Amino acid sequence: MERQITSWYSPRLSKEMPIAVYGHYGFALLLVPTAAADYLEYERFQLMDALSPFIDGGKVKVFSINSINNESWMNNEMDPRHKIIRHQQFNEYVYQEVIPFIRTHTSPETPIIICGASFGALHSMNLFLKRPDLLNGVIALSGVYDLTEYTKGYYDDDVYFNSPQHYLPNLTDHSILEQIRRSQHIHIFSGSGAYEDPNASRSFASLLYNKGINYELDIWGSEWPHDWNTWRTVLPHYLGTRF
Repeated sequence: MERQITSWYSPRLSKEMPIAVYGHYGFALLLVPTAAADYLEYERFQLMDALSPFIDGGKVKVFSINSINNESWMNNEMDPRHKIIRHQQFNEYVYQEVIPFIRTHTSPETPIIICGASFGALHSMNLFLKRPDLLNGVIALSGVYDLTEYTKGYYDDDVYFNSPQHYLPNLTDHSILEQIRRSQHIHIFSGSGAYEDPNASRSFASLLYNKGINYELDIWGSEWPHDWNTWRTVLPHYLGTRF
């Protein structure tokens, strides 16, 4: 498997941000880490090995980025207002730095699908819904789409506008809604095993339905917990059957 690691100093985050790139061709899959993890998390937990047939076969080129959750919602010493500011800086880092990087290493026409598990699913869904002009779809694995699950009681307008469960029902911008509706790849997955919350996925899917947005809601059984074995199984299955 072709693998490259690079980094650059992010002016939006004021720090060096690494990125791992796997493969040589195919649509772009942008991976967002789980809660407090880094850009090599998916590799450490053998998910890249599970995707290797699709990567080596030129179906997909994977871009795995760092999170800054330890500098926002996972940092118990940080003022909540500063947490949401940092969260929004991360959004802009993805839009203004990561996506141009992907374009440079693929093409302007290459579809970009964003994907994450757990907290990464919330980030991925939020990033897609805000900029469907930049991102072509989302694979959300085992997510909860209410940001207040992570804010420990803090709530302001910026939390609202980064919490898909809150803002989607009130989204009325026709152009954004039409761009979201054009996506053929809004996949919402949950298992029903330990630490999974399939009702969170069902609740969010109902919001998409009410907005006339096409989506796939895929709930697996109680033998599938909130863990890496589940995601190592689901994501290759999706790449093989949905793309």
